[in-house]
Amino acid sequence: MTHLIRLLALCLVTCVWTSAGARSVAPPPTTAPVDIVIALDVSGSMSGLIQSAKQRLWDIVNELGSAEPRPQLRVAIITFGNPSYGAHTGFVRIDQPFTTDLDQTNKTLFGFRTNGGDEYVARVVNTGLERLAWSQQPNALRIMFVAGNEAATQDPQFDLQEVARSAQRRGVVINAIYCGGAQDADAAGWQDVARFSDGFYASIDQQAAAVANIATPMDAPLAELNQRLNATYIPFGEAGDVGRANQLEQDEAVAELSEQALASRAITKSSGLYSTSRWDLVDAVRDGKQLDDVAPETLPEPMQAMNVTERSAYVKEIAAKRERVQKKIQELAEQRQSYIETKRAEAGSSTDGFDDAMKQGLRQVAEKRGYTFSD
Repeated sequence: MTHLIRLLALCLVTCVWTSAGARSVAPPPTTAPVDIVIALDVSGSMSGLIQSAKQRLWDIVNELGSAEPRPQLRVAIITFGNPSYGAHTGFVRIDQPFTTDLDQTNKTLFGFRTNGGDEYVARVVNTGLERLAWSQQPNALRIMFVAGNEAATQDPQFDLQEVARSAQRRGVVINAIYCGGAQDADAAGWQDVARFSDGFYASIDQQAAAVANIATPMDAPLAELNQRLNATYIPFGEAGDVGRANQLEQDEAVAELSEQALASRAITKSSGLYSTSRWDLVDAVRDGKQLDDVAPETLPEPMQAMNVTERSAYVKEIAAKRERVQKKIQELAEQRQSYIETKRAEAGSSTDGFDDAMKQGLRQVAEKRGYTFSD
């Protein structure tokens, strides 16, 4: 009897220890919040930077597409150096608060025009810290990219190092991109803002990314697949027509820049970073939207006469079509990236453009926080 009691006690202890051990090695999260702020100098000499941002936004976003855990991406945009913003703002303006809507991000970038003025980097950082609603989740990745070509220490009210340290205390990393020579005297202040916030620093040629697009044999097929992808969106609700119109408008705007830029945008649209659940029924249902909650009159006309069962079957059919197109885009994306890397190696291209600095900065900061990237 005593032996039996001891055996039962041992089993109980073992079960408790095993259960506690199982709880202590919970699997890592599959997704994580990623907040990115793009702060751009829009003073008169920075037209090359703005053009680069327009041209290469989708390449930058695609860099996150291969990251694990999968980013729950939000983007905000700040501009500075425009006198029309007013001295009371430090010539800084929040053009777009955090959003998951990448089409809106593209639209915001295409609205920028340069105009000469004072460039207060410390004010930009402080404005971003104080006025943007950063994710408060413990595992959130928070990065602010600040790019400009003047001295970063001009602000008469805010100390650059103190503002950078304040960002570090709040868990916000400042990646500083100086549009000038690495040996310039002004480079030191930009290096400081990155160093004091545990961020990344780069000096770049602001014109490089605007002219460095490499045409590939995959660009035209990707443009065609983008059209097929567009046919799988089902606008619904009050936001449906507006969201759909903006999606097509941004396709057109990017296509006018170059076929290469449109190819990069198509790749983003095939990834989990591009979500249209606010206005597209396919994404909305995937994210948990119930078809019973959607008023029939807010649906496209062919769906209005369907019953709920028919609508459900139709949405599943369209979702399956989208997945097939996205898979083909991803296959071409891999071939395209390999082609670009080969051509760059053959040409001995220098990676000193805006998009390269953004991508390097993303990787360096994210990898320090435990992210991995599949190349």
